[in-house]
Amino acid sequence: MSKEKFAFDKSNFLWIGIGMAVVIIGFLLMTGPSSTPDHFEPDIFSARRIKVAPLVCLAGFIAIGYGVMRKSKK
Repeated sequence: MSKEKFAFDKSNFLWIGIGMAVVIIGFLLMTGPSSTPDHFEPDIFSARRIKVAPLVCLAGFIAIGYGVMRKSKK
């Protein structure tokens, strides 16, 4: 099969893979202890969970979008 028949080339898949890894890292940054009816966990309002992690996920989704929309060189 000719490479010209594929919509994506190696760099497209690389950008999509990097974006997926960054999104997974963002979701891992959101994890942590949760509150229970008996104990309130103030860490649910930490800057890492409500500011940093969503921005990391957004950067990953932007990288995935770039990888999908990027035109092949050939």
